Amino acid sequence: MAGYPLDPIVVGGSPPGVQPGGSRARGKAMTIGAVCKALAQEFPDISISKIRYLEDQKLLAPLRTPGGYRLYSSGDVQRLRTILRLQRDEFLPLRVIRQELATGAGREEEGDDGALPAPQTDAAEAEKRRRRRSSVSVRETGALYSLDDVVEDTRADPRLVAELEEYGVIRGERRLGITYYDETEREIVRAVTELARYGVGGRNLRAFRTSADREAALLQQILAPALRSRNVERRKEAIDALENLAAVTTHLKHLLLIRDLRKIAGT
Repeated sequence: MAGYPLDPIVVGGSPPGVQPGGSRARGKAMTIGAVCKALAQEFPDISISKIRYLEDQKLLAPLRTPGGYRLYSSGDVQRLRTILRLQRDEFLPLRVIRQELATGAGREEEGDDGALPAPQTDAAEAEKRRRRRSSVSVRETGALYSLDDVVEDTRADPRLVAELEEYGVIRGERRLGITYYDETEREIVRAVTELARYGVGGRNLRAFRTSADREAALLQQILAPALRSRNVERRKEAIDALENLAAVTTHLKHLLLIRDLRKIAGT
């Protein structure tokens, strides 16, 4: 990305013009290059451009030296590790990750490690968190991303993205000759990229597309009168119900799939 000063790679020391220590640092400060090296084993796809992108999305806020170099504390690195794990393991969009950090680590005092709090032992709270993570808001599409942005962030093959469009799995929006994808579509590409490692392509996903269309039609039928209401409050309640039903049906599908996979595995 243009417009950024080049950060030197310094391991075990401070960049030019920076004194070791500081209220946010626990241990030695790290430059962006050193952070990449430290996380590369767990996240092979990590890159300087990706860390800068997360900073642009207001998920990271490293200190800056007078010369413009980024300076990461151990808390910043832990926060970054949490973000990357939520992306990789739970396929959460950045909007949801931002909410998770805001409701969890975002309330910590300065100098905390930036990690999400330990999972609640209370079953109801655990279920609430699970549903929140597995649901996607229908209220807004979030930011729009060009094909280059999607490919850089997901490490997807551009041919795979084209194939997903061909089979109707994603639908880009054309603006001034450039195709843009919303945040949900970008996360679809990320999930399919993972499936592609096992030989799954766009044509194999038509069953998922058909299933999603049928479920959407069913939920629309259930809530159609309220969704068409001119009463603002009633419509808001209908959208809340729509998201809740989506979370419930997603959980039901997961349970049915696990049941059938146990049969395949012979357990």
